[in-house]
Amino acid sequence: MSFQQGVTGLNSAGRNLDVIGNNVANASTIGAKSSRAEFADIYARSSGGGGSTGIGVAVSTVAQQFGQGSFSATANSLDLAINGNGFFQVKDANGLVNYSRNGQFQVDRRGNIVNAQGLQLMGHQLSNGVGLGVGQAQPLSVPTVGIDPVPTTELTLEINLDSRSNLIDNALTPINFTDARTYNNSTSLTVYDTKGQAVSMTYFFQKASNDNWNMYAAANGQTLNPDGLGNPQPISSLTYLPDGSALSAPIGPFMFTVPATGVGTGVTTEPLVNLKVDLSLLTQFGTVFGPTNLTQNGSPPGRLASLKVFPDGTIMASYSSGQSSPLGIIELANFRNMQGLQPLGGNAWASTFASGEPVLGAPGNGNLGSLQASSLEESNIDLTNELVNMMVAQRIYQANAQTIKTQDQVMQTLVNLR
Repeated sequence: MSFQQGVTGLNSAGRNLDVIGNNVANASTIGAKSSRAEFADIYARSSGGGGSTGIGVAVSTVAQQFGQGSFSATANSLDLAINGNGFFQVKDANGLVNYSRNGQFQVDRRGNIVNAQGLQLMGHQLSNGVGLGVGQAQPLSVPTVGIDPVPTTELTLEINLDSRSNLIDNALTPINFTDARTYNNSTSLTVYDTKGQAVSMTYFFQKASNDNWNMYAAANGQTLNPDGLGNPQPISSLTYLPDGSALSAPIGPFMFTVPATGVGTGVTTEPLVNLKVDLSLLTQFGTVFGPTNLTQNGSPPGRLASLKVFPDGTIMASYSSGQSSPLGIIELANFRNMQGLQPLGGNAWASTFASGEPVLGAPGNGNLGSLQASSLEESNIDLTNELVNMMVAQRIYQANAQTIKTQDQVMQTLVNLR
């Protein structure tokens, strides 16, 4: 009797249509992977010893296809796509770890990096560049506090003083910081005290004789190193080699202290004690005065301005002070048998005995793919192919229904034989 074969054919074709319909429905779901119904024939051994008889078809499995999807660019720095193998690890409210290819992440009100379902992204939180080892991942978060100020302790001046500059006799023309005729050149650099308050340092250069210069300084407009009458005195005397390529004095960095200076009514900065100044890059050539690089190692306090994720999974925070600091490293997971993962919905899978234990690591290591920020991995479902498969499955369903209809007509003929 062909009823059984037809029924199994209808059931299998219907299941195939379910799979195709689910693919079509998720054609625009970020990180979704297509599925495929795989069939197996059913045979029963004949009791009369005449071999086996086919009794229909069954869906042996619905296999997921984990091929790479295309990337689409976004404006969100926490939108992430995996270029290659691997899954994001996300932890739910019960502490269970799920796996996902959907990289649509955001920061919630508690500072945790989460997906749309509220599952927390897993990785290694860093503090001063130090974190836990591989396999000890924890939910990643973005600290709400800013970055502490760093007081300036060293600064370097890279300047060319024009060897053609006129001589200025300080005894005849005492330097006056408000009168540019009493010095040859000046330049400024901002440094920071222990509270991160800015101190504007201005350096004045006065040519005393050939190859000899006096260097003066003021902080927030206040003269440094004044004499008893308050007149500016050099913080350093500069002597150049005859070719002007470097200083013959002072040799090496020199130290000086910046006292507390006023920054407002009744407000003062903290003293900068033993500030080290490197003048080894000062030259004296026959070209215009030019500060080419003025650097210092301090910074003001800063608020979090933006986040950037690098291909190796490092999450870098940029602050309003211009400083940057790594906050954490995203950890990926891979499986020996990805088709053994159990779909959970919400763009997530769970590991099973069939999938094997997860292989963990940083993006780009081993067989794990790298990350691409401000991008999302689109579904790997080919909508055109699915629509063609749907038409074929529909015809197969109709054909199986026709076998049942034909068998019914045959049975009716037999019943009518009287």
